Amino acid sequence: MKLWQLSAREGIRDTLARYAHCADSGRFAELATLFTEDGVLEIDGRVPLAGRAAILAFLTSTKTSLAAGAMQPFIRHHLSSIRIDIENTDAAQAASYFLAITHRGPDHWGRYRDQLVQVDERWLFRHRRVRVDGRAPQGWSATRTDSL
Repeated sequence: MKLWQLSAREGIRDTLARYAHCADSGRFAELATLFTEDGVLEIDGRVPLAGRAAILAFLTSTKTSLAAGAMQPFIRHHLSSIRIDIENTDAAQAASYFLAITHRGPDHWGRYRDQLVQVDERWLFRHRRVRVDGRAPQGWSATRTDSL
């Protein structure tokens, strides 16, 4: 493996981690900058969100939904089994599993499938597909009206 490939892998891991940390702390404007200007967030069962403004608007609504009826709401995303496939110096794909835990306990889980590109030495999502494989029956994700 070449040095640029190792650097690319670390940059991609950093983007994946920043996404989770920004989502968990409600820093959605920062999270939206992890996507290219025309980046797409696709969540199974929903119309794909194209562009940073659409992504930001959707994520802001999730914060309102999570906070509804909770004394101290929180969410934590845990990533595992991260696989990164480097296509070239400026493009890569990643696959990972996630588990989201809220103040109620384990909530929903699934997979991320990502297409990333390098822009100004940062790795950004060109396309992130979220597939939710399961939900806790009484969890936040299962009971929200605009379901993930």
